[in-house]
Amino acid sequence: MDGVPTSGNPSILAIDLGTSAVKLAAVTLRGTILGGEVEPQELQLLPDGGAEQDPEAWWSAIVRATRRLLDKGVVSADDIVGINISSQWSGTVAVDERGKPLRPAIIWMDSRGEPHVRRAAHGFMPVEGFGLARLLTWVRLTGGAPSLTGKDPLGHILYLKSEHPALYRDTYKFLEPKDWLNLRLTGRFASSYDSITLHWVTDNRDLQRIRYDERLLKMTGLPREKLPDLVPAASVLGPLQPEAARALGLSEKVQVVTGAPDILAAAVGSGAVRDHEPHLCIGTSSWISCHLPYKKTDVFHQMGTLPSAIPGRYLLTNEQESAGICLSFLKDNILFGHEELARDSNTEDHGQASADLYKVLEKEAERVPAGSDRLIFMPWLNGERSPVDDQRLRGGFFNQSLKTTRGHMVRAVLEGVAYNSRWLFTYVEKFVGRRLDSLRLIGGGARSRLWCQIIADVLDRRIQQVDEPVLANARGAAFQAALALGHLTVDEIPSLVPVANTFEPNPQNRGLYDELFREFVNLYKSNKAIFARLNRVRSA
Repeated sequence: MDGVPTSGNPSILAIDLGTSAVKLAAVTLRGTILGGEVEPQELQLLPDGGAEQDPEAWWSAIVRATRRLLDKGVVSADDIVGINISSQWSGTVAVDERGKPLRPAIIWMDSRGEPHVRRAAHGFMPVEGFGLARLLTWVRLTGGAPSLTGKDPLGHILYLKSEHPALYRDTYKFLEPKDWLNLRLTGRFASSYDSITLHWVTDNRDLQRIRYDERLLKMTGLPREKLPDLVPAASVLGPLQPEAARALGLSEKVQVVTGAPDILAAAVGSGAVRDHEPHLCIGTSSWISCHLPYKKTDVFHQMGTLPSAIPGRYLLTNEQESAGICLSFLKDNILFGHEELARDSNTEDHGQASADLYKVLEKEAERVPAGSDRLIFMPWLNGERSPVDDQRLRGGFFNQSLKTTRGHMVRAVLEGVAYNSRWLFTYVEKFVGRRLDSLRLIGGGARSRLWCQIIADVLDRRIQQVDEPVLANARGAAFQAALALGHLTVDEIPSLVPVANTFEPNPQNRGLYDELFREFVNLYKSNKAIFARLNRVRSA
């Protein structure tokens, strides 16, 4: 992004640690994005359901991006008054007493903990895989329950405890990705009320005093001494420690705020901070979320209200595993491939070449009629969490013919992700008990006008495309920091997030998309048993 030199303009260095990239932005205390940098990240997918990344690579990317941003002059180092991190959630970094990672980070896509979580959740009078007493305890105290896919930190830690006992013994603390980065910044082993929730060992009933619960620790088998201390959301952890300040080129006086998981930061950055105002994110994964004034759980569809990035508020949380990653997978692994992209591009900038290809694919998809001539794409490339919790689901195209073109496949992917969002949206509306007439749209997918219109048509709702939607997390992190530092109030946030475009549903597509959505859900119902057989865990 281009920016203009600033002087005497207090700003937040907002860091968004995603799965595919680190996105970093300088944001004023009123939410104006002055400039930003992106550093791609590598993801290692393992054959046994593992998904890992190198924490040190996260830190190196942040250092490089910060230095580049400062060198461009879009913001002065003296103008940076705070740092705040929005991060991928539901990950685990095992560290020693110095904070050094003992192994690669296990991230939110990793399902190796599934059998261990199922054992921990099992009990008398089973309900949806949980013993009834255990399920009621989790729901009453936390507001939710662990994912039986093993993709929560609880599953990660139980996996290490069972299958890597020596490493487990050597671990001083298990930290979320955000909390490990905050450790690098401040030297503190701490987690905020919001980010710790997916360990499922905290009593979240009193939002002013969230704490570890002895019953939950005993039930899960997680030891308190291997978990970080807890601090309130949107609070100041302290100043930059000298080593971090030198690496980033910033003053040791810069204050570090607790930060927030990506879903929670995005809720703030979307501008939808009033109760019952939803936003939809189409990023690597996807979710539909809104703030609510009460604690509630829908354990059958993997959603519930958890502590928000805004102190004293609950946020409806859920997640669909694969959204934007479906389109990048189609581009890189089926239509082109990384090698062909690198060989045929006329620029050394691989990222720009990739962006250009997305534009080509979108133009081809625009020429295909709504419904993709009834080609349906199932986006469950890495299983699913909400509204069904099933890590054995898989994706694919259905009803392909000899007339199917590349444009058909691209549009079908866009529509398939939209069908999946509608599937979740039906349960979100039931959860909140009211019709939600419009949704703010953020994430990389929101840059596509075609995708925005498809989502509006499939959901039959007004879609508001947030300005600079890719940086919603960074904007949310900046707002949260401004709140923590006393420069902003929550009531001011909606007016500070502009809407770039509004997309109304096309009534001519209503009947077609209703029909195809019903068949999309039927595909799940008809094939879930087949997926379970094909993708069952096999012993060595």
